[in-house]
Amino acid sequence: MALKSFIEVHPDSHFPIQNLPYGVFKPQPGSSPRPGVAIGDYVLDLSEIASAALFHGPLLNNSDCFHQPNLNKFVSLGRPAWKEARATLQKLLSATEPTLRDNATLREKSLVPMSRVELLLPVQIGDYTDFFSSLHHTKNCGLIFRGPQNPVLENWYHLPVAYHGRASSVVISGTDIVRPRLEVRLLILTWFYSKSMCLSYFLRYLHFVGLMFLKLSNFAPSKLGQAHPTPGSPPYFGPSRKLDFELEMVLLHYFSLLVKFLVFLQATIVGPGNDLGKPVDINNAADHIFGVVLMNDWSARDIQAWEYIPLGPFLGKNFEGKLLVYSCYCVNLPLRSLIIKHCVGTTISPWIVTLEALEPFACEAPKQDPPPLPYLTEKVSKNYDVALEVHIKPAEHEKPSVVTRSNLKHLYWTLTQQLAHHTINGCNLRPGDLLGTGTISGPEQESRGCLLELTWNGQNTLSLNGVDRKFLEDGDEVTFTGYCKGDGYTIGFGKCSGRIIPSAP
Repeated sequence: MALKSFIEVHPDSHFPIQNLPYGVFKPQPGSSPRPGVAIGDYVLDLSEIASAALFHGPLLNNSDCFHQPNLNKFVSLGRPAWKEARATLQKLLSATEPTLRDNATLREKSLVPMSRVELLLPVQIGDYTDFFSSLHHTKNCGLIFRGPQNPVLENWYHLPVAYHGRASSVVISGTDIVRPRLEVRLLILTWFYSKSMCLSYFLRYLHFVGLMFLKLSNFAPSKLGQAHPTPGSPPYFGPSRKLDFELEMVLLHYFSLLVKFLVFLQATIVGPGNDLGKPVDINNAADHIFGVVLMNDWSARDIQAWEYIPLGPFLGKNFEGKLLVYSCYCVNLPLRSLIIKHCVGTTISPWIVTLEALEPFACEAPKQDPPPLPYLTEKVSKNYDVALEVHIKPAEHEKPSVVTRSNLKHLYWTLTQQLAHHTINGCNLRPGDLLGTGTISGPEQESRGCLLELTWNGQNTLSLNGVDRKFLEDGDEVTFTGYCKGDGYTIGFGKCSGRIIPSAP
């Protein structure tokens, strides 16, 4: 018999008792943040459940993890504690269990209508890494930028390619996205050396003092930066003309798992981390993944194309804020760099769906040719059958248009391979870290995970109920959804949305 809750849940709801995704919320504006799980149209306040001493298991009985302002402490406890919590919550919420069902006072305190709450970032994200794991996306980008002779570079088939992103620019679904403005204000280089020293000692005692002040100000709707719009012309400076989304998912660790789009992405939330210098074995990697969220990694394609050589994406991926860079001293003086940046560049959905909830929808991952090296070879290589959609609603429209239908199962490099590869050099991941899958594209044209692919870098137009788009315009609202269809229930992620607003004059 299928598990059923005493709380009425519509069959199309993303949050049945089989899901129970974790998030952080405020029940009212003046209250403190606290962990919760989504059930139907309600949020179950885990701090109230813990205060009522209803977590009886040996791992959570005396823990204060649900009295924290984020999920990091709970995430760090590892899979045995996650399983214990899930079993307790499913029992408490089941139709046959009277403990919560028949306690009107506790129900009133612990079950908060979702329409009333403010949803927050579920974890404090220490680090964020974005992978490039979809073969279809990689091939399409190669065809656009390099042509048919060599669309996929050789290294891509041997390792999960990635770059390190900005954790400070990850925001919760519903946050407006401003096109940034970039100004270069000052550059001073000063050299000091002693003329009395011979050349050999000069090289040893040379003091180099550099001061560079770079300011990103008035981050507003038009994302500003350098770009190279046409061959042979000087760099363009101003608002981005090719603002895009990426459809992704993200891992949250112990490690972690999450999702992202605009390019359609998902992201992983890391659970328990690994010690510095100790890689995670590929066949144990799933124990370091707490769950998955949807992710939109907003991208300014024109800025990104100009700046990414040779070190990869930078300002084209993190928008909106101020940047101060840095004073440095070298040779026998300490090297110091100060970077202060507040930016908006990556949106995630508020609810973390656990791997336990996704397990019924596990599926075989694509065959990898050539076979991966031993440290990336899994005993069981699997993806998850998660249907993903992207909707765009122009400011002048009441209803959104579906522009992409993709699926997490299309990933070439699996979530566990991404995590294991990240640690193979001894890199230590920490609870709450975010690992984005990269844009998730499928084999069909309608399953392409970003506007770069859908419009073939602006060569074609996309019709949104009579409104043409090549890239995003001010006022456009982008929404990602993701779900799995079970027998009479739906496992979903809720929404991951953001609206483009113009830059200040």
